[in-house]
Parts: sequence; structure tokens; C-alpha cells
Amino acid sequence: MNEGNIIIKNASELVTCSGFKAKKGSEMNNLHIIEDGAVVIEDGIIKAVGKTAQILDEIDENKYEVIDASNKSVLPGFVDSHTHFIFGGYRAEEFNWRLSGMQYMEIMKKGGGIINSVRGTKEATREELIEEGLKRLNSMMTFGVTTVEGKSGYGLDYETEIKQLEVMKELNKIHPLDIVKTFLGAHAVPEEYKGREDEFIDFIIDRVLPEIKERNLAEFCDIFCEKNVFSVEQSRRLLSKAKEMGMKLKIHADEIVQLGGAELAAELGAVSADHLLQASDEGIKKLVEKDVVATLLPGTAFSLKEDYARARYMIDSGCAVALATDFNPGSCFTESIPLIIALATLYMNMTTEEAITALTINGAAAVSRADEIGSIDVGKKGDIVIHEFPSYKYIPYHIGVSTVEKVIKNGILVYDKCKVFEK
Repeated sequence: MNEGNIIIKNASELVTCSGFKAKKGSEMNNLHIIEDGAVVIEDGIIKAVGKTAQILDEIDENKYEVIDASNKSVLPGFVDSHTHFIFGGYRAEEFNWRLSGMQYMEIMKKGGGIINSVRGTKEATREELIEEGLKRLNSMMTFGVTTVEGKSGYGLDYETEIKQLEVMKELNKIHPLDIVKTFLGAHAVPEEYKGREDEFIDFIIDRVLPEIKERNLAEFCDIFCEKNVFSVEQSRRLLSKAKEMGMKLKIHADEIVQLGGAELAAELGAVSADHLLQASDEGIKKLVEKDVVATLLPGTAFSLKEDYARARYMIDSGCAVALATDFNPGSCFTESIPLIIALATLYMNMTTEEAITALTINGAAAVSRADEIGSIDVGKKGDIVIHEFPSYKYIPYHIGVSTVEKVIKNGILVYDKCKVFEK
């Protein structure tokens, strides 16, 4: 029996989320469920999907590792398409400041916010960041994540930005989860560049981007396009240069004020525009027209006590919406996928089906991988999660608690809740 050869059979619900591109608007409600379903994985790739009786009639079970999923739901691995999981230091004190009523911009002026994490990340060694990164990836895996996007941005200099990306590159080699690397050097304005933001953009373009491109350290380039951070024009200049160099684009857009970040994402052909709490009707319309994925981060709105992004309006307007955790040390310190799904359904008026789509095939599209992950389709990677309950509807119902029993990555069982408790 070869490693990477598995049959999962008798699934109460095989939730395939079938598709090879982002689902837009009403398409997000169609999960393509097969009752009493089965899936065959060979050499880490999905080879057959269908009814259990049909699948077992066509193959020899003895050649595979067989997993009986009776009374369980089986879904694609979740894709967490927006995180900042490599950082040094924590910011628990800031959470308490927020509880006392202090606003995010006030916290930044007090020495908190992104700059606080920049200090901690600069001080951390590569070995320390790798050790912490492994722990965080292990935790993500228990929530059913099989692919995660990770951003730099806690360096704001040459050395630390490179260090973060190198750490993610190493983690991608040694951990089962796939890591999609994003360069976010323009995450905030360093103290030494205050009032000289254009010069900082020049520094990134002239000094940092060429090194990242030459060493293939990041696939995406991102920027925090926001009032008192980086303007639309500064964002356009950096992202246009990154695109010219062959990098794909993401953008932190319209989170705190309506600045035109969504419009810029559409103009430049970004893969995704993220946050979008204040996105305009016109910006949302342009995202639809240009097939830009709207990646929404309800955990951040929840943690910061902000209004949520207009998910219902976006989907009804024909948008492809993805969901992600925005896992980071300050504004959203959680990797809980079921919490994100619960928030999306309870407070953003998304259906459970839309939320599942947003974390599978649309999450895959948000990292340009909808052709290889995000659904249970023949030819895709064998990234599959078995949940302990018979229906996907239990995921938001069991609020914030993982229903994941087993995680299969590239056809290999990498997490089994039952065996963890046996130990």
C-alpha cells in the first residue's frame, strides 16, 4: 500500500464544493453534496468521487488505506487566505486597552499596534519564529486548515521582512500545511519614515522587492491602503511595480475609512481585496466586474468591535466572497475557523452554505489555487477534512469549537483527534 492512497467511504455528506474557479453570487449556495459518498485518493491526488456503492464496485479496497466516514460529513480542507501568523511577541495588554474603550488609532499613538509587533519580530531569532510558527500551524490544522496564506509586514525593513519570508519558506518544507507567502512590507510607516512615506515606498521598490523576486520569497505583494497609512496613489505605485515584476496582488482595502481601495484592487487586477468594511457600492461593483475576490475578515470586526463588512450586499451584487481569520497578534488573535463561520452567519447574514464556499473554493481562488485545491474534484490535491458530525450544518452550530476529527493532506492522514486523545 503506497502512502497517499486512501479511500474515504460511507460519508453521510460528501460536501464537494465542486468547481475550479471562484463562485460568485448565488452560486455560493451550491455545495454539490453527495449523500453516502466516497472519494479515492492515489499518490496524493483525487482520482474518483461519487456514491460509495459505485466507487467500491470499481476498485479494490485492499490497495488503499480505508477510512469509514459513516455518520460523518466530509469536506475539502479549509483555505485560510489571510493571516499574519509569523510574528514575535504578543499584545494582550492592548486587548485590555480596547476593552476600556481605547480606539485602534489611539493604541498606535501609545506605541501599540503594528509597530509593537515589529519590535518583537525584529528581536526574535529565526529559530524562535520557526518554533512558534510550527505551533500555530499545528493549531490551524486542528481546525481543518490545509492551506494558509502568511504575510510578512512585522519588519518594515530589509532584514526582518526577508527573515519572515525565509521562515515561512522553511515552514512550508517541514510542515504538512501548504503556505502561500505574501510580502506586506508596506504594512505600516516606520518611525524613521514618518512624513516621508513616498521615500519608504521608494525603499521597498528599490531595495526589498528585487531581492524577494530574485529569491522567489513571495508570490503576492500586499499593502495597507488606509488613511494615515498609505494613500491610494502610494499603493498604486508599489503594487504596479510588483505586478510589473511578475508578482500577484492583494490589498488591505477600505477597512477603517472609505478610501477607494476596492476600486484600486479592481483597476490593478488584484487577486483579492481584503477587509472591505467601508467599501463603496461602486467599489463592490468594480470587484464583481474584474473578478476580484472579496476576502472578508469577521473576526477582526468582532475583536475591534467594528461594523461588519456588507457580505450580504456583496454576494447579492454578484461578488465572489472568501472568508479568512486574519490571525495576528493584535486585532484578531484567533485561528478558529468555526468562530469565523459562526460570525459570518450570525452577523454578516451569510448562509452556512455561503460560508463553507467562502472558506473552500473561494478561499482557494483568493490565493490563486482554485485549480488544485478548495474542492473535492478529480485531479485536485487530496486535501480533505472529516468532521465528527453527520452534516456541515453542525460547524456554525457548535460555536467556535472545532468539529474536525481527521485531516488528510495530499492523501496522507496528518491529524486524527481520536489518536491525540489516545495518547
